[in-house]
Amino acid sequence: MSKIVRSRAPLRLGLAGGGTDVSPYSDLYGGNVLNAAIDMYAYCTIIAGNNGDVEFHAVDLGESWVSPVKQDFPLEGPLMLHKAIYNRIVSEFNGGKPLSIKVITYADAPPGSGLGTSSTMVVAILRAYQELLKLPLGEYDLAQLAYDIERKDCGLGGGKQDQYVATFGGFNFMEFYADDRVIVNPLRIRDEIINEIECSMLLYFTGRSRESANIIKDQIHSAESGDGKSLQAMHRVRQGAVEMKEALLKAEIRVMAGLLGESWKAKRDMAQSISNSLIDQLFEKSLEAGAISAKISGAGGGGFMMLFVEPTSKLDVMAALSGFDGSFYRFHFTKEGAQGWSV
Repeated sequence: MSKIVRSRAPLRLGLAGGGTDVSPYSDLYGGNVLNAAIDMYAYCTIIAGNNGDVEFHAVDLGESWVSPVKQDFPLEGPLMLHKAIYNRIVSEFNGGKPLSIKVITYADAPPGSGLGTSSTMVVAILRAYQELLKLPLGEYDLAQLAYDIERKDCGLGGGKQDQYVATFGGFNFMEFYADDRVIVNPLRIRDEIINEIECSMLLYFTGRSRESANIIKDQIHSAESGDGKSLQAMHRVRQGAVEMKEALLKAEIRVMAGLLGESWKAKRDMAQSISNSLIDQLFEKSLEAGAISAKISGAGGGGFMMLFVEPTSKLDVMAALSGFDGSFYRFHFTKEGAQGWSV
């Protein structure tokens, strides 16, 4: 009988500081990010067999790839991340011995949604391999390996926060420095505070996924060139994470809402591609209907929008955006990070 393992890793909301976890800004100035895991997930199932094939299936993307087993696959064509993870696992943790396996993945949100889907998927797949091979990886090890595979092996642009929040779960204040030094500070938030934040937030998918790579390139250029306006905006975004953390720990929800709005204003100044006419329309309509503030989660350009509202005004805000193509998603915060189990 084939051995079957499964895993899941939580997606996240970037509450403040997003973008300051991207090199070279974090290397030069240090980055601060406040984020929280939510009960939307990336999932992976691995079926270990002996038919001599390697199969990768991303069922939500409608992509599949099959090959006879090899020690190493070129990082090209479909499902490059799946191949890169396999290569690392075989070379570093299985003594170079190929694995005959079927890997099946899907996620609760589309790629480019601003919830860290791609990086979270890498963590979920690694967590499944960890369960399959009983690998002795701690949380920092797992997150750093996910980062190395995505950013270094595959050369995909982006920051560091997604891999760590997917691994750790919960509310975290994260610090990012040169030489891949990361400090995760888990925050202990009382249940009644979490309940009030959930009652005061809406999560809205704009209907547009976006390719974050170009936005990230703009941010990297701003940090490298010392572009005055963009660089000062990044400093404000970083400081906003510190202030948001303090408001969160003090249960000052109204202050958090105000800081979310300020963070969005600063984030828009980091790169031109972060906002667009659709996002501007959505913000205008939601604020007119009673939203206190709003911010795009992730790099910008589309994806999910977080809105702070008075709980009694939620339905008014939802009605105001009903004429657009997007949709609201129900969510809860979760304390659990990446999990793996055998079937």
